[in-house]
Amino acid sequence: MSAPSVQPRDAARVIAELVDKYTDQLNGLRRDLHAHPELSWGEDRTCDQVVSHLEGTGWDVRRLDGGGVIADLGSGDGLVALRADLDALPVDDLTTDPWASTVPGAAHACGHDVHTAGLVGAGLALAEVGRAGLLSGRVRLLFQPAEEVMPGGALHVMNSGGLDDVDHIFGLHCDPTLDVGQVGLRVGPLTGAADALSVRLSGKGGHTSRPHLTEDLTFALGKVITELPAILSRRLDPRAGVSVVWGRVRAGSAHNVIPGTGEVAGTVRMLDAVAWADAEHIVRTLIGQIVAPYGVVAETTYQRGVPPVVNGPHPTKVLATAVESVLGSRGHVSTTQSLGGEDFGWYLDRVPGAMGRLGTRTPGGPTYDLHQGNLRVDEGATAIGARVLAEAAVLALTR
Repeated sequence: MSAPSVQPRDAARVIAELVDKYTDQLNGLRRDLHAHPELSWGEDRTCDQVVSHLEGTGWDVRRLDGGGVIADLGSGDGLVALRADLDALPVDDLTTDPWASTVPGAAHACGHDVHTAGLVGAGLALAEVGRAGLLSGRVRLLFQPAEEVMPGGALHVMNSGGLDDVDHIFGLHCDPTLDVGQVGLRVGPLTGAADALSVRLSGKGGHTSRPHLTEDLTFALGKVITELPAILSRRLDPRAGVSVVWGRVRAGSAHNVIPGTGEVAGTVRMLDAVAWADAEHIVRTLIGQIVAPYGVVAETTYQRGVPPVVNGPHPTKVLATAVESVLGSRGHVSTTQSLGGEDFGWYLDRVPGAMGRLGTRTPGGPTYDLHQGNLRVDEGATAIGARVLAEAAVLALTR
């Protein structure tokens, strides 16, 4: 085995050569996954593809009951985990690419097909690194189901032993605001905490000409919609960056009928984990106070989702070194915290690690948005993600 001081350099050469060799295969896998998206907790075909690419390459591969794949490689002290998420979103694919989704109402509109194919590529490269005697320790690949639903499939993977004995964990997430060839990094919070909230009101309905004889549920629902965000911003530390945004409102079926039931649903997000601990109790209390004057009954469903992703200083430095090894110093760019939710935060509650933002925009091309059916990614991002993750694992083990 080469001396530890030489291993990262030698391993980087092997990783670059092998990922380059398999780039077409990885892009083919990404296109296949994109054409056959599977929603949360139903990623069976996707797992089949992962297993078929890794079995027989040196990885100890196992399917998880309930969804997901874990693969282990190497021996000795030190264990680094690399993670990809598998699921698609319940939106229609609006692109006209030859590999557009063939599943109505499902599309890889968040780039998880890139994550999965990239981690497969990292696995293929690391298998060769191991055969060359350049891997001083163990690597675990976590192919995780159900990132897109709360509280996320990360908890399932953890309960299945995915983080047992793990020292560090790394991941990448597509960022269509960054050019391909760039990876955004920051120490500390990268994403926000995110919870799901729905409020169902019930009360005495009636004719819109006689609201005084009803419990005007529609009016009360409007109060919840407008007043909860306003009051919550005064009850939680403003530095927490709390945001309540509604995504669905349902009430009534006629313009002249006050309905007896109605519902509003949305998300509660914030930048701060301390405020997140208090949010549910405060939200429930405020909803009761807001609707009390109208006599309606509020049934509040509050689903705690995910904590913020908080990148550790040392793992972020390791990931930055990997990025610069692959892309040069210009490939490593700073990024800011967002209110987006990401269940990678659950892993970082348990072990040190870091997540980077993988640029997917073609230079000079349009900027797309995640969770939209028109999302397109520059396919060069898949191979870059594979190399960065593989090198991060080697660096973390040798350091």
